[in-house]
Amino acid sequence: MIGIPKQSDIPPRLLCDEMLARLARWLRAAGHDTLLEEDGHSDHHLVEQAVREGRVIITRDREMTQRRAIQGRVVLLDSDRLEDQVKTLTDQLGLDWCLAPFSRCMVDNTPVRPATPSEIARLPWQKPGVHAPFTVCPTCGRLFWKGGHTRRMLSKLQEWASRRPDK
Repeated sequence: MIGIPKQSDIPPRLLCDEMLARLARWLRAAGHDTLLEEDGHSDHHLVEQAVREGRVIITRDREMTQRRAIQGRVVLLDSDRLEDQVKTLTDQLGLDWCLAPFSRCMVDNTPVRPATPSEIARLPWQKPGVHAPFTVCPTCGRLFWKGGHTRRMLSKLQEWASRRPDK
């Protein structure tokens, strides 16, 4: 269904429809440039944005695959289960689930940067499990650090990456 070559040197830019918020966060965690369509936008708006920005649409909407403007640039997911969605994206796009882990804000998709000393000063130092390096999203200001959740998520991303056909 998808006309994008697998294992391209340049990973595809992605656009998830509004039903796929959880998947979009995982794609961002893996380092993929992934936008999430805002609630209430029309399919027409989604298609226009994908064409304008050269993005692959990821959707659960079967009708979306019939739109001429995005022929060959849409992946239809048949399941609500995250594991099934990951398998479909791995099979159809050859996605690397360890492309650049935790290099993007999982909320707004902006690439994160190293936090400055004044930004680090905002961290809750009393919390256990707060470890360097610290990064910040320049758009929303959220601070990130390597905690237990990061290790668990990285383990899951590595598990998914090991399932790639070229591995």
